[in-house]
Amino acid sequence: MMIVLGADTHKRSHTIAAVAAGTGEVSGEKTVPVGSRGFADLLVWARGLGGERVWALEDCRHVAGSFERFLIARGERVLRVPTKLMADARRGGRERGKSDRIDAIAVARAALREGLGALPVAQLDGPELDLRLLVDHRERLVGQRVGLNNTLQWHLHDLWPELRLPGGALFSVKWSTRIARRLARAEQTMRVRIARDELRRLRELTQTIKALEGEIAQLVARIAPQLLAEPGFGPLTAAKLVGEIAGAARFASDAKLARAAGLAPIPVSSGKTNRHRLDRGGNRQINAAVHRIAVTRARCHPETRDYIARRRAEGKTTREAIRCLKRHLARRIWHLLQPPTPSEISLNLLT
Repeated sequence: MMIVLGADTHKRSHTIAAVAAGTGEVSGEKTVPVGSRGFADLLVWARGLGGERVWALEDCRHVAGSFERFLIARGERVLRVPTKLMADARRGGRERGKSDRIDAIAVARAALREGLGALPVAQLDGPELDLRLLVDHRERLVGQRVGLNNTLQWHLHDLWPELRLPGGALFSVKWSTRIARRLARAEQTMRVRIARDELRRLRELTQTIKALEGEIAQLVARIAPQLLAEPGFGPLTAAKLVGEIAGAARFASDAKLARAAGLAPIPVSSGKTNRHRLDRGGNRQINAAVHRIAVTRARCHPETRDYIARRRAEGKTTREAIRCLKRHLARRIWHLLQPPTPSEISLNLLT
């Protein structure tokens, strides 16, 4: 008998509910403190239930990452359940309200409803994690820089209303140097002092972001150079895909990757109407990266423009043609990120 162990993970405690795959009946539950001792108690308890088992963890890797790695290192099969599925599972459950137990059961039943074979299997972290951490760190710094730039722009407008700066001017050495000199010559009021400090911090953030972009480009060129050879794939977009997909081998087919990324078409046919629409679920980070690639290729890649024209000739709208293109790109990305076969490895060694 297959048992699905749904986990509701928190910073200080994890709650596990065991649900029978055949009947959906809850056969047990357990709450333990976070840590190696608590994880070991959970594993002993789960193995004592008998039968085959699979762990279903809500995809919140900041709180579930250590538990996930603990299970995988001990040969357990772990599935990542998208957080979006939890809302439907809670609404459809007979037990009302919210608690750790209810949430753990919802995770297990969401995994069963979606299909155990359809969910991505968690793996031990590799170079993809390093790339994802770098990309996320850069994006946080970019957000801080945007906020700092907005504040500094208002200070400069208050000081010199006639000043006109091009967009993103303060990110360049030329304009930041000019503004720094002008602030240094001005009367050192509190606003000027704050503006000088913000400009200094803005320069430091810009230098750090540029250094991170160089490091990301080098890492993605080592991990997935085949992506960079494709039209429309810049280093940052390729890095985002590699980091968020976290190993294409986790997905048994390109269709499963497309479903996990919200790129698979959803039928919305009725009567004589036969059409599909975009999926608004899935990993929105992968979805957004693929959308950027699709828009770039539709603008400057001749083969992609011909593809869009063919879809338009079939009667599809531009939005529907882009949807078809994104599904095609998901297939292409899945194939490009597959680990090399033994024959390919031996060929690389010979050449």
